[in-house]
Amino acid sequence: MANLIVRNIDDEVVKALKARAGLHGISAEAEHRKILEKALLRPKKKSLLDTLQAIPSVGEDSDFERKQDGEVSDVFA
Repeated sequence: MANLIVRNIDDEVVKALKARAGLHGISAEAEHRKILEKALLRPKKKSLLDTLQAIPSVGEDSDFERKQDGEVSDVFA
């Protein structure tokens, strides 16, 4: 496992890191590892194309046509 040294961190960031670590009951170093892992190793998001392609095919295009005001639908005629 590698070591990582981060220099010139603002004092407020260090205080916030230590406070967050304290809330989780772990060291600041462990909290830092946790933050880095979450930010860098999270699963990639699906693209819009992948999401759209995953939508099941239901009905016909005509089922979703918009009717103008006053126009009667064949379904209710």
